[in-house]
Amino acid sequence: MRLLFILLAFSLQSLAADLIVQIGTDKPITVKMADLELLPHQTVKAADHGGKEARWTGVPLYQVLQHAGMSFGDSLRGPALAQYVVITATDGYKAVFALPELDPRSTDDPVLFCETMNDAPLPADLGPLRMVVPKEKRHFRWVRNVAKIELRKVE
Repeated sequence: MRLLFILLAFSLQSLAADLIVQIGTDKPITVKMADLELLPHQTVKAADHGGKEARWTGVPLYQVLQHAGMSFGDSLRGPALAQYVVITATDGYKAVFALPELDPRSTDDPVLFCETMNDAPLPADLGPLRMVVPKEKRHFRWVRNVAKIELRKVE
């Protein structure tokens, strides 16, 4: 019975995990949990807000953006450097990332779009999806309950 409850809870979280991704003025796309499961995942150790170390597993944010049609690598120069990503939570909380912070050719510090903590689905108050920035000393950009990712450019 307990296993059935855990599976049901995970399924309900998965249903709630639709994510809107907006690349510039293009029509927004919806990324489902099943889409995320197909993308490459990474696991990192990082202290949570209370200072307790945890294992976080998720998709690097740049992978989600590439899945939605964004290019990284050699195309990330010139005018493309005037773009940034806004992450929005279900409660309206927002955080910003500059594109070079996300590109693996620019940094070894991944910004992860996490689905699990310590090999279990995120608790309801954190997820089902959460941004994790392992090397940040403060958790300003560890956005809980992510609902939308937008690529914008400086005007």
